[in-house]
Amino acid sequence: MASSVTEESGQRIANEIDKPLKRLIFATSIGNALEWFDFAAYGFFAVTISKLFFPAHDETVSLLLTFGTFGLSYVFRPLGALLLGRYADRRGRKAALLASLGLTMIGTLVCAIIPTYASIGLAAPIGLMIARILISFSTGGEFGSGTALMIEQKSKRKAFLGSWQFSSQGMSTVLASFAGLALSTQLSPSQIEAWGWRAPFIFGLLVGPVGLYIRKHIDDTLPSAQSRDASENSAPIRQLLAGYKGRILLAAGIMAVSTAASYLMILYMPTYAVKQLHLPASTGFAATVVTGTILMVVTPLMGHFADQYGRGRMMVVSAMATLLTIYPCFKWLMSAPSMAVLMSIMFLAGLLKAIYFGPLATVLSSLFPTSIRSTGLGFSYNIGVMVFGGFTPWLVTAMIGWTGDPLSPSFYLMGCAVLSLACIGIYNKNKTVKYL
Repeated sequence: MASSVTEESGQRIANEIDKPLKRLIFATSIGNALEWFDFAAYGFFAVTISKLFFPAHDETVSLLLTFGTFGLSYVFRPLGALLLGRYADRRGRKAALLASLGLTMIGTLVCAIIPTYASIGLAAPIGLMIARILISFSTGGEFGSGTALMIEQKSKRKAFLGSWQFSSQGMSTVLASFAGLALSTQLSPSQIEAWGWRAPFIFGLLVGPVGLYIRKHIDDTLPSAQSRDASENSAPIRQLLAGYKGRILLAAGIMAVSTAASYLMILYMPTYAVKQLHLPASTGFAATVVTGTILMVVTPLMGHFADQYGRGRMMVVSAMATLLTIYPCFKWLMSAPSMAVLMSIMFLAGLLKAIYFGPLATVLSSLFPTSIRSTGLGFSYNIGVMVFGGFTPWLVTAMIGWTGDPLSPSFYLMGCAVLSLACIGIYNKNKTVKYL
């Protein structure tokens, strides 16, 4: 019965999306998808990258340097969100999306071709760091501009349209996981170290030109400069920082549990499976395929339901379920490390994330008016991602190293769930903060 209802709802949703809207969904989602594909590839091959770019006598130190580089680059995401968001609020969402995708492709190209430490010494980790910084800066403005363009369409289905940003992350996770699974099973460790780890970045480069072409042929939602008041959009950064500090913090807090879960349960899990569970690398990749598939398919459905039954209510259910289940799940995984157990836990994680992701983009968008929406949405989103996402793999690796307890990552995610529940409670009670 439940599956038939889901299939029926999914079919109805598909029938209601016209061709121009499908083009828009693809155009706004592809940059977010490429971003997540790139970061997932880096996280999935962290062990290999640590050996090639950050050689050290201690494997844990080497891995910490790899994740530290990953996390440090995230410091530049809020800066990219401010500058590219300002550009989007003044010149248009479309222009910012084109600039963001172009810069992301340059950074991805560097990751694909840069020589390793054995070939060029310290220039290798420095070059990799610069590439990660460029990608983080450019993608900092991606979410705000793309989401603003989607939810500003003349439609009452705001949550459904916004949910595609996160559905695209699920698609990227599936593609990156399949790439990791194929490479880890078909290539020898020496082949992966020699060239195999570069393959996902090369694939990402092939997707970029398609995204640029599609984005050039979409309509903007921001009124032209001639039709706007002279003072409007003149200083979106100043307006944001002067009058919306509380909403920035509120949005970042709402982001906490979903972001930490993404980077812990998807990005870090292949490394965790190898280092802590001593399972083959292919097991971690296969498990993330499950989570990515659920995010890709179920998130738009949850956005559809959020438009009908309320946004905040669904997010409370998801965050509470995460708080109550994450420790038992890690405990079960440590007591019975196997592919079946890992995939069961990843299935649950994907489902809870999809419920939370469905209304999330619209909830964040509703905190900021149109004139500064790209700037405010992008900046607050990337503050949340920087604090609760970029440094999560480094932090949980360090926590395990400090405590010797492989269950310690669950405590971090529980803390993030408590924070998000508090912020969602504030959002639900204060109706005056919502612009949508």
